Amino acid sequence: MSSIVIVGAGPAGIAAAEVLCGRGHRPVLIDEGERAGGQGYRRPSPALALDMRSLMGSEAGRYEALHRRFAALSEHIDYRPRTLVWAIEGHTLHLLHNGQAETIEADHLLLATGAMDRVAPLPGWTLPGVFTLGGAQVALKDQGCLIGRRVAFLGSSPLLLLAAKQYRQMGATVAVIADTTGLAAKAKALPGLLASPRTLLRGLGGMAGALRAATPLLHGVTPIAIEGDNHVESLRLRDGSGRERRFSCDAVALGYGLKPETQLADLAGAGFAYDQNFRLFLPETDAFGRARPGLYLAGDGATIGGADAAEASGALAAHAILADLGEPPAAAAMRALSRKVARLRGFQRSLARAFAWPVSQIGALPDDTLLCRCESVTIGAVRAAMAQTLGPAEVNRVKAMTRCGMGRCQGRVCGPALQEVVAGVSGREGASAGRLRGQAPVKPIALSAAREPAP
Repeated sequence: MSSIVIVGAGPAGIAAAEVLCGRGHRPVLIDEGERAGGQGYRRPSPALALDMRSLMGSEAGRYEALHRRFAALSEHIDYRPRTLVWAIEGHTLHLLHNGQAETIEADHLLLATGAMDRVAPLPGWTLPGVFTLGGAQVALKDQGCLIGRRVAFLGSSPLLLLAAKQYRQMGATVAVIADTTGLAAKAKALPGLLASPRTLLRGLGGMAGALRAATPLLHGVTPIAIEGDNHVESLRLRDGSGRERRFSCDAVALGYGLKPETQLADLAGAGFAYDQNFRLFLPETDAFGRARPGLYLAGDGATIGGADAAEASGALAAHAILADLGEPPAAAAMRALSRKVARLRGFQRSLARAFAWPVSQIGALPDDTLLCRCESVTIGAVRAAMAQTLGPAEVNRVKAMTRCGMGRCQGRVCGPALQEVVAGVSGREGASAGRLRGQAPVKPIALSAAREPAP
């Protein structure tokens, strides 16, 4: 029997495993986390008495159902938690499990790697007390901790409202919810948002909840700086009317939506194309998730679509695997799933317009703003390198000259902003800046793990 490996145990990976198990297969399900569920449906440590039903709000039913489904599934799969896939060579996956190097062969590989926060730099964003939105939620859901007692939420994402609500529920004071996209852009995107009325209503409910809690909710802001002496003390910005304002806080949650985790797809041989809507290079697949023979992509690791789209695309990719194995295709199910994925991903494209990536604000950042935290590279250093005679005008060449993107995160954090800086300096569109190429290890590992495992 062909070996089937799924990487990622969020909604997409779990849905794919269900379909495959239903046809008598026993896939390997590799999970970097300690417990299945992914980021959105993360389960807390068993020692914590967190009220997840209250924290998840309207998503509580889906959260509990997903974990019940996984519990029923666990006996029928080869589940490997706490396992990092750090490299892929052909059909071989290089793993790190509890510090030990391993390899596994995959005839059919489904990558459901999920997404991470997309952040834009600003002066002071490296101060202690600044977290990504996802990091703030991990601290809350996984460890029951708040990142601060008085927290400012900054960026442009519907997750700003959700995370702020969760922090209020846990006793934090929300200093401000500051969105860089104006209300006019949100109104313009409204027709496309009607493709998922349940999600739209949840977002409007989040806005109403913030107003009821008397939380300052600003749209169309321009961040100036996060300020403090060795720790966050305030957030300074210009509001939509151009008035400068300062909000006292001891932590900032920063996020501009999500970006797919595509490093493994890159190493596995997927093709990429620039998406003007998301302003990201995304993996190319057919309508069923096939990226190349034997490689399938699902969930937010392929294209941002949300939890419902992730589940549907995971099931769809599993059906594609079964069809490629020569088993009778479930044509009706595949058509229905394909339509659902297309509709929900279309909704996310409208969402990307309603909560826009701040291209012009990144281009206007001062030279001394730190761009690459890992290697301490400023935006000015990138601009100076590009200004040289025959200076680079493509992100990989800029990386080679400045070390921007060479650190522990391999450009996963600074990459999107670097792309905009390079495009802005060269006076061209984002696609012309090129795409940071993925390379192993995709995340930091011990040198000993890179050695071939003993036979």
